[in-house]
Amino acid sequence: MEIWDLLDESRNPVGKTHTRGTPMQPGCYHLAVEIWTVNSKGEVLLTLRAPEKKKFPNLWENTAGSVLAGESSIEGAVRELGEETGIHLSNSDFHYLGSCMEETAFVDSYLVRSDLEREALTLQPGETVDAQWVSFERLEQMIYSGEVAEPIGLRYAYAKETLMRQLNQRTKKSF
Repeated sequence: MEIWDLLDESRNPVGKTHTRGTPMQPGCYHLAVEIWTVNSKGEVLLTLRAPEKKKFPNLWENTAGSVLAGESSIEGAVRELGEETGIHLSNSDFHYLGSCMEETAFVDSYLVRSDLEREALTLQPGETVDAQWVSFERLEQMIYSGEVAEPIGLRYAYAKETLMRQLNQRTKKSF
């Protein structure tokens, strides 16, 4: 059972928690994270959502999830990446890209670098069943063809410019 801290529309804590799977109180939000994992070839890591997932089963996504009660955004991002892929990095490896507000959540986006081979990833049972490294061009084709979960495609459109700018800056500084 996941418990989330609740926030108001200005992202201020309201002093209440929410249990995943129950209706969200009107005017309340929780915090979620997404992680864009990019390798030295400039490819992004996608994972395939498990078929038993209620929302968007069998569709590709970047690593994402909800921040648990008491966790900070960065702590949630570190935990989610480790749980879903087996990539264990420190807080300082995560580069904040920005945040967007969705229907029931604020979603913070992060960029990380990893060259872990597909075969070395550890996928989380019940969450992810496959993984692949794809070029950003291929990612955009997959979004267009409906192979990627819709929220990921929408967030990518929002984060793309910042993501590319960060990748270019980090590459020049030897990420």
